[in-house]
Amino acid sequence: MKLEVRGLFWAGVYVFVAVAPLGLALAGAPAQSRGFVVDLSVGLGFLGLSIMGLQFGLVARLQRVSAPFGMDALLQYHRQIGYVALAFVLAHPVMLFAEDPQKLALLNPLTAPWRARFAVSSVIALVALVVTSVWRQRLRLSYEVWQVTHGVLAVAAVALGLAHAVKVGHYLASPWQRALWVAFAAGLVGLLGWVRVWKPIALYRRPWRVEEVIVERGNAWTVVLRPEGHADFRFAAGQFGWLMLAQSPFSPTQHPFSISSSAEEKAKISFTIKARGDFTSGIAAIRPGTRAYVDGPHGLFSTDRDEGPGFVLIAGGVGITPLISMIRTMADREDARPCLLFYANRSWDDVTFREELETLAGKMSLRVVHALEKPPEGWTGETGYLNAAVLQRHLPRHHERMQYFVCGPGPMMDAMDRALPAAGVPEERIHTERFDMV
Repeated sequence: MKLEVRGLFWAGVYVFVAVAPLGLALAGAPAQSRGFVVDLSVGLGFLGLSIMGLQFGLVARLQRVSAPFGMDALLQYHRQIGYVALAFVLAHPVMLFAEDPQKLALLNPLTAPWRARFAVSSVIALVALVVTSVWRQRLRLSYEVWQVTHGVLAVAAVALGLAHAVKVGHYLASPWQRALWVAFAAGLVGLLGWVRVWKPIALYRRPWRVEEVIVERGNAWTVVLRPEGHADFRFAAGQFGWLMLAQSPFSPTQHPFSISSSAEEKAKISFTIKARGDFTSGIAAIRPGTRAYVDGPHGLFSTDRDEGPGFVLIAGGVGITPLISMIRTMADREDARPCLLFYANRSWDDVTFREELETLAGKMSLRVVHALEKPPEGWTGETGYLNAAVLQRHLPRHHERMQYFVCGPGPMMDAMDRALPAAGVPEERIHTERFDMV
């Protein structure tokens, strides 16, 4: 089945599962209506609860599901649809209180029935989940603490929401309606089992060993891994994986990184990681022989998927990681197509892979345009940030036929979202990956 058809299939499954509980609940509701406002609020509550449950499926890293979209795209959708679920869930009680202000008494935990306590607790968990995700850095939550907290709050929000719906019972009166929600809950438990039990067992059987840790420019390190007792790792240039170093695959915290090695190098793989705090600050202390596990490959951000007369690669800082994999792969394959790399960094000493890029530019059809915020004395290249003017000065004729791959920090990505269409690049030829997962 083609990826496009598979994508439509899974999108249809998602929509069906999201609205099925609502349709079945309303179809089996008592004939006597409780009023338009109440029915609408209940409908929004069911939709919000369904979307919350489906969030587990979006991040379960199921290859069959993620292949048509890319895991990175699913993660972005997971983040955005979370706001929709929150809006639906909050609309449910707000509309009930507006319709009958006396229902505000249900907010009193000392006198409220358990169905109301479950509802309030579910909403509190969901709000806390969104707040800790959106303002994680402002709250100074480490990635590891956030990941554990996020999982606990997500399970609590859905479980308490289901308990509330069952306790209310008005729209779940018939056995087949209750059976539906039992199946829904069983599916969530199955997804949790897949993520926390079955997948870690599979990873445990495919360990890796750290062969080397290489110091790179730009406060970065390249961790080279070799498989231990299993077949070589196959991936497409530009893909990423979740990396576990010196920890069990059953650990609640895992870290996504782009693969930086060539896709033609089958015997080992490399991850280049910039020290930015949390887990990454300890990369320099990793020693050869350390056991590791890799969940992947994931993502559609790859030159292997897109044919074209050439490529324009745009990187900012450590966003060079998936792009260097593409460049190394092209060099190993003796790919003669032109490749133009725009690479933005703070200073000349921060340019990761600087010497290798110079060498590769002499061996393949690669041209590198550096842009530095703080250039050294005598610098004659581009200065400041990458923008439309910089692109226009260096893009070749007929550049709109080339494939564009962009990876870097948020502000640079936002600037390229505006600059590339302004330069006449068709939207379907622009491929992006934001390396800040949260």
